[in-house]
Amino acid sequence: MTKTKGFLILMRPANIVTAVADVLAGIAISGYFAQGFTHFNQWGSVVLLCLSTMGLYGGGVVFNDVFDAELDAIERPERPIPSGLIPKKEAITLGIFLVMMGVVAAMALTFTSGLLAAGIAASALVYDKWGKHQTLLGPINMGLCRGLNLLLGISIIPAAITQWGYLALAPIIYIAAITMISRGEVFGGRKKTLYFAGVLYALVILAIAGVAVWRHDIPFTILFLVGFSYMIYSPLSKAISDPAGKNIGKAVKAGVLALILMNAAWAAAFGALPLAIVIVILLPISLKLARLFAVT
Repeated sequence: MTKTKGFLILMRPANIVTAVADVLAGIAISGYFAQGFTHFNQWGSVVLLCLSTMGLYGGGVVFNDVFDAELDAIERPERPIPSGLIPKKEAITLGIFLVMMGVVAAMALTFTSGLLAAGIAASALVYDKWGKHQTLLGPINMGLCRGLNLLLGISIIPAAITQWGYLALAPIIYIAAITMISRGEVFGGRKKTLYFAGVLYALVILAIAGVAVWRHDIPFTILFLVGFSYMIYSPLSKAISDPAGKNIGKAVKAGVLALILMNAAWAAAFGALPLAIVIVILLPISLKLARLFAVT
């Protein structure tokens, strides 16, 4: 394995694509493209937020491996840091660079976006170092990172945060569910936890469907939600039947990648079908990257 691939493994490229989808969904919710998609200058702000979330997510997962290096040496010795491919100091340097890139890119757009980016960075680092070891607060902590990421997209129109900020509860709940079940990836999990995750998934699906009905943007939203539901519940049902570590790992991987379809549903629910299609196009890219690099 080359050192370049080692750095990419640390950054979880497939997951970064899902973070970009979060931001695009937030942009759709804000109404930024309500007047259409024809003005080229509009896309400069979109690019800044995409760069921001790429840096924040990439840096966050790099630090996750930095803090887990000793544990990975026992449970996952093939990972880049414990295997010796990437020295810990180099991983820390990469993590700092990515996080700073994320905050600076957001700050270049608006002060509000910069504050949200700083909040995401702080939440990610707290989770990496401390939150992941907390039974209750850990999943909420991880969910908060994704909730703030959706808000980062909405912040392209700062005033829209006041109107639509409560929608960040959906990704918080969804990611909290995934984080709960992910704890069984190595040694297996409990069926009760998997069933509870399934209930939380359903709440998120119903919330998005409810918004679509309220806004009268139903057909494409339902289409994306059907795909989203199949993608998350199929591996989850297999994990419930046999809660072995490998099955839970597949359920977690599917749950993370399915975020793209969830975000497409958000965009469709707010009448931004072209942006929803752009988000859906990210799915095969993320799936391809997931075959090359680890998701969890």
